[in-house]
Amino acid sequence: MSDAMMPDTNAASGHDWIARLDALGEEHGYFQTLGPRHWALFIDEAPTLVVSFETVDQMCARPAQLPVAHAIAAKHGWSHLCLIADGATWYRDPAVYGYFDRLVDDAFFEDFDRVLFFGAGMGGYAAAAFSVTAPGANVLLVNPRATLDPGVARWDRRDLAARRLNFTSRYGYAPDMTEGAGKVAVLFDPTRNEDAMHAALFHAPYVTRMKAPLLGDRLDWALGHMGLLDGLIEAAVEDRLTPALWASVWRRRRDFGPYLRAILQQAAKAGRTGHEAMICRSVNRRLNAPRFRKRLAELQAG
Repeated sequence: MSDAMMPDTNAASGHDWIARLDALGEEHGYFQTLGPRHWALFIDEAPTLVVSFETVDQMCARPAQLPVAHAIAAKHGWSHLCLIADGATWYRDPAVYGYFDRLVDDAFFEDFDRVLFFGAGMGGYAAAAFSVTAPGANVLLVNPRATLDPGVARWDRRDLAARRLNFTSRYGYAPDMTEGAGKVAVLFDPTRNEDAMHAALFHAPYVTRMKAPLLGDRLDWALGHMGLLDGLIEAAVEDRLTPALWASVWRRRRDFGPYLRAILQQAAKAGRTGHEAMICRSVNRRLNAPRFRKRLAELQAG
């Protein structure tokens, strides 16, 4: 096992989440261990299926300590398959490949009328890579990576340890694995060069790229806190996620503190004091924002 695949002992040190998901799977579907660092939770409810990918840390950081797509699937009575990773595995594990091979052999996805693969970051890479197993499925990717193969993405130095993993074998290059998908939506931050370059590698005719600037690696977190993520998943499942819909819901950022602070910081860094003042006035008209009132007063005094 390479260093990049060594267990994340902090993430998996407690086993309460395993017992909880095991009980949930036993009652509604199944919970399986896939090698030393991956698990699959399947909730069998209806002929609509959401397939999601996330880590133990992400899941356990939530109040309910459940996968992010669990609540939205439960709300609609949809089925849900979640692949859970212990740390930065990038799902590059023969045990995971074998699991999806078995799903294909068992014609698992043919039992569903609608299928959505969803993931963010590392999970976005996996959602694209494994969507090839369900032809016709829609795919929703948030800040996805296309690959970490240094022969293709040497310009992305954020996950250097993961370069030791093999991104050229089965289920390897994510954009190619979306061939045969229904619609692929890629949400990304165009102000982050690496994210923009990964997004550009998803360029097939069935791919729609949607810009969400200035939120970087926190984009999936931001969408959740703005109350947008559930609606985006619903729209992707129901074939309604269009650029027009995205433009409409993305207006919610105008009331989202982290985004507003990011655009203010961007203007300040560029020395655009007039733009800073305009931002502060706009925010102060709409929100109770002491930081923006203070900054406007400083600009006016200066």
